[in-house]
Amino acid sequence: MGDVAVVMGAGPRLGRAVATALARRGAAVALLARSAARLSELAGEVGAAGPGRALPVAVDLADEESVRTAFAMVRKELGDPTIVVHNPSVTIEGTATTTPYGALMSALRTSLGSLLVAAQEVAPAMRAAGRGTIVATGSQAALTGSTWSAAVGVQKAAVRNLVLSLAAELGGSGVHVATVTVMGTLGRPGFEVDAIAEEYTRLLDETGGPPDRWRTEVAWHAGGAR
Repeated sequence: MGDVAVVMGAGPRLGRAVATALARRGAAVALLARSAARLSELAGEVGAAGPGRALPVAVDLADEESVRTAFAMVRKELGDPTIVVHNPSVTIEGTATTTPYGALMSALRTSLGSLLVAAQEVAPAMRAAGRGTIVATGSQAALTGSTWSAAVGVQKAAVRNLVLSLAAELGGSGVHVATVTVMGTLGRPGFEVDAIAEEYTRLLDETGGPPDRWRTEVAWHAGGAR
């Protein structure tokens, strides 16, 4: 039986690239995002890239029950997920002193809360199987802060910390949890999304190997990972 992958925040850039790379590896891919129309188009593209099924699932990632319902649908249609790629974040322009409280809390539900719920949804089956991979997309803003969008840095710092906590909890059970921190702007030279997506597949390859060789934090600089 092949892999079942869930790509959360399946947008037109990195989400599309990662989903396509997974499909080429033979995985069935569930695409989770808010826009049903956009997901339908993306599912057609991803489904054409490989032999597995591409399942569009419209979901409000800020809502716990919506996320849990989405994972229930994935299990029903494709089986237990063996791979989760977590990609969402919410851009709110503004400094820390000008960011509205409500906007930041809403953004954290989308970016951080959805990862927490996803991990809770897939961990039992992954533990039982002794194998699984969860990868979250990170940002240099988590490490350096940001003046133009302080909210992004807060979200990504929180996601990074949750990844480290999950890795500590689940690593001994055969579940590989990692983050790919993008140290630049997607689409600029050296930060092509297709190249970055291949780094996600290399993390999947690590899952089948010795845990002492697993990477938890991967930083993607211009042209490659470090």
